[in-house]
Amino acid sequence: MTSCEVWFYHLERQGLDQVLPTLLERTLQKGWKALVRAPSGDRVEYLDGWLWSYRDDSFLPHAAGAHAGEADPVALVADEANPNRAEALFLVDGAEPGALDGYARCSVIFDGRDEAALQVARAQWRKLKDAGFSAVYWRQGQGGWEKAA
Repeated sequence: MTSCEVWFYHLERQGLDQVLPTLLERTLQKGWKALVRAPSGDRVEYLDGWLWSYRDDSFLPHAAGAHAGEADPVALVADEANPNRAEALFLVDGAEPGALDGYARCSVIFDGRDEAALQVARAQWRKLKDAGFSAVYWRQGQGGWEKAA
């Protein structure tokens, strides 16, 4: 088994815009740095703007793309770089994990209402399990996240 935990987050009740900031805040509370990997620069740009403005009374300190560096608590990228040496990797919109060396946790976040996203997540689950990773599946329930597998 590899040392990186892999958690799959199946979104059903809320979208990525609501869930990602909360997961990032929890990661920072653990004392970890976070890396969010999206499949395109356009998506990184959107998330960059969203994390500055998602709540009126707060923001998540972060940097995107080439501006991200080792001092940033949260970095947003569209490639396999880990500029802030994050312990936690968040994959959104079907982004590929790449090598997971150096990460304590990889979180795959996918929209359960989108059939294409479900298929990508299922393929990622199989690939990561076949590679020897321990994977946990979380589903949004009425009272919050429920561990399903």
